[in-house]
Amino acid sequence: MGEMSRRELLAAAAAAAALRPGAAQDAPPKTPPLAVFSKIYQELKLDFDGAAEVTAEAGFDGIDCPVRHRGEIAPERAADDMPRYAEALRRRKLEMLLLATDITGISSPHAGAILRTARKLGVRYYRLGTRLIRGGKTAAAMIPEARAELKDLAALNKEIGVCAVFQNHSPGGRYLGGDLAEMAAIMEGFDPDQVGVAFDLGHAIVVHGDGWQEHFERLKSHVKVAYVKDVRRPNQFVAFGEGEFEKTDWFKRLKRMGYSAPFSVHVEYDWAGKGNPKTREALVAALKRCAAALRRWYAEA
Repeated sequence: MGEMSRRELLAAAAAAAALRPGAAQDAPPKTPPLAVFSKIYQELKLDFDGAAEVTAEAGFDGIDCPVRHRGEIAPERAADDMPRYAEALRRRKLEMLLLATDITGISSPHAGAILRTARKLGVRYYRLGTRLIRGGKTAAAMIPEARAELKDLAALNKEIGVCAVFQNHSPGGRYLGGDLAEMAAIMEGFDPDQVGVAFDLGHAIVVHGDGWQEHFERLKSHVKVAYVKDVRRPNQFVAFGEGEFEKTDWFKRLKRMGYSAPFSVHVEYDWAGKGNPKTREALVAALKRCAAALRRWYAEA
């Protein structure tokens, strides 16, 4: 039997604890792992060790790593650099929890190497590359094309043991799947263990307003990963706690569906403060505030 990952050990311990009489009264439900979307580290040009140190100091459980063009790891370097980054994280009791990629199909450059390396490192979910609606095409015309590519990719995912997640993005009309009705059409018929949704509530609010709830319920069988970025209408991403997130019932909905995958935390606001330099210390402080807000939202849901 292979060595259990840290996540598997934690899950087993939590399951055993839940079986004890009175366990439900012992403590509130533990927040799922928090993964910082480590694209933010590129602003400070952190190396793998530096990024792992910041992640640990900020109180996160690991990272959502961009393995893509201009990402922290270039696709052609995945087989070599992903294990190096994962080892830097492991030395600090952290994990590479999620990936963000440019992969849209089996013919995407280095797709096989990225996904097989991910599986070896214990990464289950990877984000697909975005699909822009352009060149005179319509979303209606692009949906069958996307589904055809995803069909082949789903087979590869099943073989390897990973799952692709399709993020909803704003503005609607520019990104395929940004309108969640399109996302539902794309997901129809796919096994959610091979192809699912990275549900981004911030973008969903920008596109659908309060209508996000109906779309979430329609998609929840395929929601595999939750992306967290606080938002203020009409379309401004803000510091955690300054937007609409704590006024929603999203975390209650996630709890009811038994959500346990990592939360991917996206810092898409001026985290240093207007006119202030972007420093390591300022980033750690901002990440700590994000983690504290998210854990509070989840605990209170």
